Amino acid sequence: MTLKEVAERAGVSIATASRALNKPGVVQDVTRRRVLQAVKELHYRPNRFAQSLAGGRTNALGVIVSNIENPFFLDILHALEEEATRKGFELIYENTDYRPERLAGAVERMLGRPLAGLALIVSERDDEAVAMLEDWNQPVVLFDSVHTPPVGVTIELRYEKAMQRTVEYLYSLGHRRMAFIGHHSALDPLRERENAFMATVSGFPDVESATAASNDSLAGGRQAMQQLLASGFDPTAVMCANDFMAVGVLRELREAGLRTPEDVSVTGFDNIELSEYLYPALTTVNIPRQRIGQLIFHALVPGESGQPSRRPIVIEPELVLRDSTAPPRR
Repeated sequence: MTLKEVAERAGVSIATASRALNKPGVVQDVTRRRVLQAVKELHYRPNRFAQSLAGGRTNALGVIVSNIENPFFLDILHALEEEATRKGFELIYENTDYRPERLAGAVERMLGRPLAGLALIVSERDDEAVAMLEDWNQPVVLFDSVHTPPVGVTIELRYEKAMQRTVEYLYSLGHRRMAFIGHHSALDPLRERENAFMATVSGFPDVESATAASNDSLAGGRQAMQQLLASGFDPTAVMCANDFMAVGVLRELREAGLRTPEDVSVTGFDNIELSEYLYPALTTVNIPRQRIGQLIFHALVPGESGQPSRRPIVIEPELVLRDSTAPPRR
């Protein structure tokens, strides 16, 4: 039985149901009675263990990530874990696989644990999850948030500028047929990268462009590149939503008998460690994952400085030039 079902039975929002149970003084008596009646009818038993620690201390931090298979998320998690271990904290994490419904369930489970704070390192968004966080009295950090809900500390990335610089760089090399390969285009951070690509190439009237998408995986990169080649579009440069998919793209180009960068230049996004060791080494956009992990920890555990500022932390990614890009073949 979940808080969502209680809210639906009482005819209120999840946030209101949470307030009725945890902060009864801020809701009307009639509303509180409806919620309590729903609790009774549904035999809802909220986990009060974390609440019993009020005034005490716990050394556990919750972390929810979108895709634990992608080294980008693993790198942030590892940096956060190193900082936490050094300060005597431990991590509890869950993976959502980019599914909003799994995010809501993960948040509810996390809030039932004794946690000192919770970090959402996710691309998906869910109103139910945000509603549950509104009345939680522990620090919250939201990473990769484009449309920021009014809870916790946010860490934002300027994807559009990074993608604009990448397109302009390839254009300066002479590329006039460019493609973008992505995944989960309905998610804000991914849609922002694709939109930035389309907006930038549209500013160059002599550029032809195309897009393709699959899932966020090595195989997904191959599949998206297969789609692109099968469509008949002949790109001289391919920009990938992340390095993880770019590895699959490079593999598919080799299978198709195309050389990188002689026939097709390829760029990634994230600058995971693998990108430097590929052959050819991958031109990509650096996102400082070590720094992000440290920022998340210090926002969750502010220490002597008190509560952290609610102002967004904005990070400007930087283009890293390597061997996978070159002027196009004539």
